Amino acid sequence: MSRHDASRPKPPTLHDVAERAGVSAMTASRALNGKPRVSAETREAVARAVAELGYVPNTSARMLAGRTVRRIALLHGGATTSAYLGELLLGALNEAPARNVHLTVEQCPERASMEELVAQIVEAHVAGVILPPPLCDRHELLAGLAAARIAVVAVAPDQEAEAIASVSTDDRGAAYEMTRHLIELGHRRIAFVEGTNRHRSSTRRRHGYMDALRDHEIPVDEELIVAGDFSYRSGLIAAEQLLARTEPPTAIFACNDDMAAAAVTIAHQHKISVPGELSICGFDDTPLADAIWPRLTTIRQPIKEMSQKAMEMLCARLWPEGQDELDALPQHLHLPFELRRRQSDAVPRIDR
Repeated sequence: MSRHDASRPKPPTLHDVAERAGVSAMTASRALNGKPRVSAETREAVARAVAELGYVPNTSARMLAGRTVRRIALLHGGATTSAYLGELLLGALNEAPARNVHLTVEQCPERASMEELVAQIVEAHVAGVILPPPLCDRHELLAGLAAARIAVVAVAPDQEAEAIASVSTDDRGAAYEMTRHLIELGHRRIAFVEGTNRHRSSTRRRHGYMDALRDHEIPVDEELIVAGDFSYRSGLIAAEQLLARTEPPTAIFACNDDMAAAAVTIAHQHKISVPGELSICGFDDTPLADAIWPRLTTIRQPIKEMSQKAMEMLCARLWPEGQDELDALPQHLHLPFELRRRQSDAVPRIDR
């Protein structure tokens, strides 16, 4: 196909982002560049528009006359949901103005080689990168960035590396707490909808779920553990599979809010009362959890705060004014999770 083939869809522009967010192009630009006098609500709207459209800023246009802009990149891959990416963007955008930093967003092709990814980041002329999952678990990418002398802070890595700063929360412990909560309500047939295996957080959450069952002497039923990929569509498929079983679960714990919301939809379609007949819980506490009915009980993973802290940690390592702050920052920062109970869980009404 010719590079000028008219059938190829054009990449989204800043004007597309502005239109989606309901603001002017100038305001969208100010939000993306971390400029002051932009409200948190506007930054959030712009961040979500960027995530939904897959907009990649034109980094070559972001140079100030006579000097290089202090620039940090947020990388994301194809396995990142728009809700998760939106929260990451919002956290970084909120921190950027105080640090006098321009934030760029780089979308990494899912099957790109390490050399291609490193070259893409080098060409963006950034001093450091915020690296969320699953990219933060690509050891060859971390080695390539280190060789290129680009600083990295990993968000929610599978394992903490001595040479790589990171910020994370306890996925396994959080999944344990949610499963224990359901057990204490009286549930025994608790299903678990996994995320993609490219995100190690999914494995950590499954382990937490299984730990809680075993600690409460409930056998792990492999038929109640079904595959998903963090997408809403995969949650629809998983919920259909679970509810079609001869002995369906009385509770479904999904690995993120998108899949939990999809399970609620399937329950509604089958005229199954949530939470009267079926409790459904999620993970992340994205805005979706508070927007559907019934409102989701979920684990609040501090995604926005993790991204904000990642920006803080990068800046402290990169520029002189952050050296005093750096001494007070740990190499590996752990932020607390919170179980937020809303309307989608209850004591099981019937014994299935």
